[in-house]
Amino acid sequence: MIFVTGGTGLVGAHLLFELTSAGKKVKALKRRKSDLQQVLKTFSYYSKNSQNLFNQIEWVDGDILEYFSLEKLLTGISEIYHCAAIVSFQKKDRSKMISNNVEGTANLVNAAIENGVSKICHVSSIAALGRLENGELITEETNWVPVKKISGYSESKFFSEAEIWRGIEEGLDAVIVNPSIILGPANWENGSAKMFKTIWDGMKFYTRGITGFVDVKDVARAMIELMEESNFEICKNQRYILNSENLSYQNVFNQIANELEKTKPTIFASNFILSIAWRIAVFVSWVRGKQSMITRDSVANSNKTNNFDGSKITREHDFKYLPISDSIKRTARVLKKDMQL
Repeated sequence: MIFVTGGTGLVGAHLLFELTSAGKKVKALKRRKSDLQQVLKTFSYYSKNSQNLFNQIEWVDGDILEYFSLEKLLTGISEIYHCAAIVSFQKKDRSKMISNNVEGTANLVNAAIENGVSKICHVSSIAALGRLENGELITEETNWVPVKKISGYSESKFFSEAEIWRGIEEGLDAVIVNPSIILGPANWENGSAKMFKTIWDGMKFYTRGITGFVDVKDVARAMIELMEESNFEICKNQRYILNSENLSYQNVFNQIANELEKTKPTIFASNFILSIAWRIAVFVSWVRGKQSMITRDSVANSNKTNNFDGSKITREHDFKYLPISDSIKRTARVLKKDMQL
């Protein structure tokens, strides 16, 4: 039996689709008040048999912060995919996010060891990796270095990953994936999917920073491939950057605008403009009582160049990435369809 955390998120929902499509027996953890409609909707993007596939999942209520109940839920589990994590760039969420993500991962590691789980795949992030000057390629070996202005999300992913490494030292077999910015259809008001919706709504600004992008189906497919028995012995206790291409935000924004048949962003958001924008956004959100997508952390790397090397998995395994242009086309097509409903 396979156990999945974070099944209601972008990666988790796509992973569940791939696993159920392959006929795997899956138990998925959810909170008691979780809305599962987005998961079902995600399945419907790829299959006319979405309801039947969705019904194959054994949903269980729980919380990775509740150790003893988690330990019971892992009885009889052979492998785990850990996708659950709070993602926020809000200052007010920093402490809670770091605490929840790290403690939750620690609990999962401990419960897995206690139950003799054979292997675990942990979804980390490029945020858990270091950065290099002059656009040099960042690899799995690039060390994370704490600095004063590092985001809470980066800190939470680094220390969550550290719990997996700790588990490995204690006898747990694991593989870690570090995806770059993940593109794919999801709740259009959250995460990277919000990028598509913002351009649909007429975003005017662009930035010139460069970073990595990867399709969500590639992330799910890579996780499953790395966990296969024939591959796991080779890849266990290692990390893999998942990155299809390094592109500028401007390039990606323009591609999205073209596919959505919307006007391309035309105003360059310099660092000076961004420094003003996030402050105004925070003030406006405080007045309106609504959370802003624009924060100091969320725009920190908007004009920086960070190139990531995602070739390790292609060198060691028979794996090919979907071109980002194809990912954008598919995601834009889904958004356009959703906007017409």
